[in-house]
Amino acid sequence: MKIALFPGSFDPVTKAHVDIIKRSVGLFDKFYIGIGDNSSKKGLLNVAQREQMLRAVFEHDPKIHIVSYEGLTVEFCRSIGAGYMIRGIRTVSDFEYEKAIAQMNHSLAPEIESIFIVSKPGYSSISSTIVRDILRHKGDVSQFVPKESLPYL
Repeated sequence: MKIALFPGSFDPVTKAHVDIIKRSVGLFDKFYIGIGDNSSKKGLLNVAQREQMLRAVFEHDPKIHIVSYEGLTVEFCRSIGAGYMIRGIRTVSDFEYEKAIAQMNHSLAPEIESIFIVSKPGYSSISSTIVRDILRHKGDVSQFVPKESLPYL
């Protein structure tokens, strides 16, 4: 069985995340969206709110499982039996950053393969950080996030 994890903070989930997930999920038998809980970061939404938001967005796909975790992502992959880790790439700087992480992860867990999915051009400028900034300044983020997430924002 091919099991994948798409890890991230999803604070909040964006249309760019949704695009990567929809393009990846069909490649696997089971697909986890893993919400990493980084207690040193002060986010917009708490982990429970992010879980609820993601469930609302993906409630109609039985292959997708939403979970939260703490600690090393490769250790979480092992705990759920995931042999693949999906990462979205928007820019060259994303690639450099993700490549370094993938190489470290490979050293820690050579059995887990990192797979990079390049974002569609229209989504390359969308990030959770930018969406949070717009929200903090009372701006309209509806063009950047899935409509199911708006009640959580």
